[in-house]
Amino acid sequence: MAATLLLLTIAIPWAGAVIIWLVGDEYQKMLHGIAVAFSVAAGIAALMLIPYATGKPIISVDTGPVFGVFTFAPDGLGVFLSAVATVIGSLAVIFSVDYMKGEDQIARYYAFVLFFIGSMAGLVLTTNLLLVFGFWEITALCSYALIAFHNDDPKAVAGGMKALIMTQFGGVGLLLGALLIRSYLGSYELNDLLAHWSEIPPGVLSVAAFGFLVAAAAKSAQFPFQTWLPDAMEAPTPISALIHAATMVNAGVYLLARFYPAFSHVPGWTTTVIIVGLLSALLAAIMAVVATDLKRVLAYSTVSQLGYMVYAVGAGGVFASQFHLLSHSVFKALLFLGAGAVIHAAGTRDMRDMGGLGKKMPVTRFVFILGSLALAGLPIMNGFWSKEMILEAGLTGSPMWAFIVMLIVAGITAFYTFRCVYMVFYGEPRKENHVHDAGTFMKTALIPLAALSLVTWLAAGPFSSLLHDTLPHHEIEPVTTMFVVEEVLKAPATWIAMLVIALGLATWWQRDKVAGLGKSLKELGDVAANSFGFESINHGIVNGVQSGAESLRGTQTGVLNWNIAYILIGLIVVLVILVMGA
Repeated sequence: MAATLLLLTIAIPWAGAVIIWLVGDEYQKMLHGIAVAFSVAAGIAALMLIPYATGKPIISVDTGPVFGVFTFAPDGLGVFLSAVATVIGSLAVIFSVDYMKGEDQIARYYAFVLFFIGSMAGLVLTTNLLLVFGFWEITALCSYALIAFHNDDPKAVAGGMKALIMTQFGGVGLLLGALLIRSYLGSYELNDLLAHWSEIPPGVLSVAAFGFLVAAAAKSAQFPFQTWLPDAMEAPTPISALIHAATMVNAGVYLLARFYPAFSHVPGWTTTVIIVGLLSALLAAIMAVVATDLKRVLAYSTVSQLGYMVYAVGAGGVFASQFHLLSHSVFKALLFLGAGAVIHAAGTRDMRDMGGLGKKMPVTRFVFILGSLALAGLPIMNGFWSKEMILEAGLTGSPMWAFIVMLIVAGITAFYTFRCVYMVFYGEPRKENHVHDAGTFMKTALIPLAALSLVTWLAAGPFSSLLHDTLPHHEIEPVTTMFVVEEVLKAPATWIAMLVIALGLATWWQRDKVAGLGKSLKELGDVAANSFGFESINHGIVNGVQSGAESLRGTQTGVLNWNIAYILIGLIVVLVILVMGA
């Protein structure tokens, strides 16, 4: 039964993608129905798989000495993230029924969404490093295709290309690490690495560990790769909610947590992870303060919150990082979809052209505020409990200066969050907008996410037991939800964080009185608006890669037979190298 459910979780959305591709754009109502049906079915299969969670492979396919054994195991991390991908994916698809109504090429849109959902589930459910890499690259392809969905918009095409090129640096790091591990352990099985990491020479293990860190940073838009995610906001908003907030960008954090037992022994690795998370959280939070594009504010917020999760892994708080990943997936999907409802109604993403929309969009305002409270880390929302667990882990597992910086980021988060809410929903309208509240399908997606942002923290106890039972190498202690509540409420870090968050809120409400301080920090704001200079660096890298690709265009003869021949020759060479290596 478990093997069947696992296969269904991956195969159902893929089957839906194929069917939609074959149906084409002619029957739009049918396409909406097919997409909803297959995405919901995948979500049900993933949820049904949770009781069968186990750390042992339940599917093994021996492909021979070259590629090894393809294995799938529904352990705690796998079933948890596959449920996130499919359930939030199904809600994003339901939201799309209203949001994408009347769009051209809707079959392409739904096909790539469903293909992505299945691939993301495959990425976290397989325990074979080669398959992890394969699914990793498929999710990157889907992300690129959906960012550039409006292919007549130069910004969308540029954003998709930028995301694809920058995340490929991570793909190189992941593949290098996987090949090194295979060469010394003779296996692509990730559990073999966790059990026998000490058999790998320290220098080789260090290269693999930092290669995986590069992969995680690129995929999760962490320092210094953080600039691709804001440009990815050219994608349709349901894609921003699904891929660029709740699922694919979490894959990097998942990778660090998955391999923490092996790589935590590498000198300097955990310190580097802490610094990467800290810089990502701080720089992105500052950029969110000065941003005026609603979706970009949420994108910077995503980078910052992912920085919290990366920081937690470096501090040894693997459970805290994954628990915040769950909370963030819910409340950030809610915020992005809420923003989508606003943009769909107002016809603009610029918060300076909004204001006073709450009166005309009461449901959207209500759910958006709930998501904002979770993001700011206020009781009793899910973000409060998980973020406080991260700060508690940081207090004991990271340098004090790093903990203090993360506290400051919590205050900045509260400031930009309520700035966003006020500019969109309160005050006097700054432009005449004939808006309307979210449509029926939009509300069908928003209301469950709002409810989940209130209650997912109740799963803390069962979630810790799930990870403890299926991830023996991580040494995660099982706790009850009540124990988590007591620990959070008793921890000094919690009350220090609440004070800092209150200061952030007070700064926004008294913004007129501290206007002088804002003027004195104008130069910092200007630098932040330009991504602290990293935009120029990354732009140069992307242009260099594109120029190199253009220079290789001359090798294309335009004759299909020759192109196929070159592909086959290249494949044969790769296979020969792999066989000789084996």
